[in-house]
Amino acid sequence: MTFREALVETRKLLACVSIDEAHLESELILRHVTGNSRVELFINPNHNLTQNQEDTLRQLVQRRQSGEPIAYILGTQQFYGLDFYVNANTFIPRPETELLVEKSIQWAKEHHHLTIADIGTGCGAIAISLAYHLPTATIYATDISSDALAIAKINLESHQQNGRICLLKGNLLEPLPEPVDLIIANLPYVKYTDLVRVNTYGYEPTLALNGGPEGTTLITELCYQASDRLNKGGRILLEIEPRQASVVTKLLVHLFPLATTETCNDFNGLNRIVSLTLPI
Repeated sequence: MTFREALVETRKLLACVSIDEAHLESELILRHVTGNSRVELFINPNHNLTQNQEDTLRQLVQRRQSGEPIAYILGTQQFYGLDFYVNANTFIPRPETELLVEKSIQWAKEHHHLTIADIGTGCGAIAISLAYHLPTATIYATDISSDALAIAKINLESHQQNGRICLLKGNLLEPLPEPVDLIIANLPYVKYTDLVRVNTYGYEPTLALNGGPEGTTLITELCYQASDRLNKGGRILLEIEPRQASVVTKLLVHLFPLATTETCNDFNGLNRIVSLTLPI
């Protein structure tokens, strides 16, 4: 089987199970199997795969057809211009969460020597992205999952950020050794009854998806914990499911009546971030 034939066949097999980006994913899988770049695939379309490569390709395509996320098959996910190792022990970073990072960087660059806490860090994508762009910040990254923290540690090492980010195991803000200036969190916000509708359900850790009966259980707990974990003038940035904006905003106004609370829309015009800023 040639590169061209493999691409065509893989694309057809993925399209048959209604994978939206079958064209792109077929290329990614073939590149993963052969170790070739995109350019190498297309300038050598008649190059033959080895039998071992054909067998591996067939196995990976079957995994994708069964619904396994492409990120787990490839072992990597791009986020904010960086590549992160992921496996079934951690949540797969989503493009919409890049807005959370962007807003954090914009605010943080107006301040100096900030202390930042990334809560529910998973593979460490948010914390590492912040470390790249905020070289003077002190960054803590917490997670309740030891397995997720192990993945985050691998990513810290691969991005040479071991000395910049302190990984802490525990529930939300509880492991923090000191109050911080910025709390950033993309916590699970899917309602328990809606979990089966998530296209990665059964593959991604339920712990990383389950937001409880209303989808806001962990977000609510974090907000209550924040009263003595946030410095004066500090900020909280929370990614939410758009329909949760009103509930989360009302909670923050109740807990921090003197703070400024607002929402931020994503590129689809949907409420995606709730932010709170304490007075100085």
